[in-house]
Amino acid sequence: MKRESFVKLAVVVICVVVAFIAFIKPLAYSIRQGLDLQGGTHVVLEGVDTPQAKVNDDAMNRVVKIMENRVNAMGLTEPVIQREGQNRIIVELPGVKDPDKAIDVLGKTAMLEFKDEDGNVGLTGTDLKDAREETDQQGQNLVSLEFSDEGAKKFADLTAENVGRTIAIVLDGNVLTAPNVKEPITGGKAVITGNRSIEEAHNLALLLRSGALPVKVQVVETRTVGPTLGQDSKDKSEFAFAIGVGAVILFMLVFYRVSGFIADISLMAYVLILLFLLKMLDATLTLPGIAGIILSVGMAVDANVLIFEHFKEEMRFGKTIRASMNAGFKRAFVTILDSHLTTIIASVVLFFFGTGPIKGFAITLGLGAVLSLFTATTMTQYQMKWLIGADIVHNHRLFGASLFSEKAVK
Repeated sequence: MKRESFVKLAVVVICVVVAFIAFIKPLAYSIRQGLDLQGGTHVVLEGVDTPQAKVNDDAMNRVVKIMENRVNAMGLTEPVIQREGQNRIIVELPGVKDPDKAIDVLGKTAMLEFKDEDGNVGLTGTDLKDAREETDQQGQNLVSLEFSDEGAKKFADLTAENVGRTIAIVLDGNVLTAPNVKEPITGGKAVITGNRSIEEAHNLALLLRSGALPVKVQVVETRTVGPTLGQDSKDKSEFAFAIGVGAVILFMLVFYRVSGFIADISLMAYVLILLFLLKMLDATLTLPGIAGIILSVGMAVDANVLIFEHFKEEMRFGKTIRASMNAGFKRAFVTILDSHLTTIIASVVLFFFGTGPIKGFAITLGLGAVLSLFTATTMTQYQMKWLIGADIVHNHRLFGASLFSEKAVK
């Protein structure tokens, strides 16, 4: 029994320490980062009155919605899209280092028209049902269009009236392609060819899917959040994290000795599991998110402090080390559960009512609270049982209990 407990404890300690040293940095750097950590592009768009469309509150709100659809289709994370004043919109895109690329997607009005040779418009982008990028058997990149029921009828009529002639597909006044109509097309589908790359076809397709902007917009400001700001933020965050975890580990060793060492092993496992889950959830890490992680680390240790204080108190009453340990976990559990539940509730509220970085803070804090509850009440408890079962520590002072009854025995 003693040998088995010692082997279990040794295996867990060695595995956690080795895994922490080997994977802490790769895991941390593999998590996607927000604008404040990795930089990106900051664009300010302004709505402009035209004879066809005037700028008003409803139009600008619709522009924001369309911008959100376009950004989401680009696969970006933690973008910031918000109104500024009456006719301006701020767009911040993490990881986008080329402002021109962002403007190409965001600033276009995406007005799609199908015109005959006389310049008559047969149907527009409002008749579209879907648009997807594809590559045909010849390796040509194209955009496949599918029309709504009404659009399919319009397209069939347009092609029937223009057999032997060309129909120009026009985007924002520029002719994308002008194929010759050989026969009426009644399937409600068409393709746009001439895309040089699959990325170009993808961007065109998402523009068409998101719909045309209701008003004209122009770029009034664009700047790149460079690596200096991002690297400075990351360096300070890493330093704060290292100091925070290091101080906690040292505190536990000084005040709780062997028990503190067990808590530190659980803390290392807690950090690894938390980062792994953030990676698996494809979460985006921001500065507030890092603050949430650091705060949750404090909560994880706080749970162990409650347990060990009850543990020491039971030993002072003359109980055996094993009995004191069991009583300490039992007495502290209700308090730990209540405190963690209130934190989880607060995190849920922040997530559903917060925006942008606040949601990132809520995710890391809430996830950290759940993991803290697990590591403190399960992992630490099993390690303490194996430590006591291994019968390698007999001095009560090594558990941090300075005032101790002589009646207490193992």
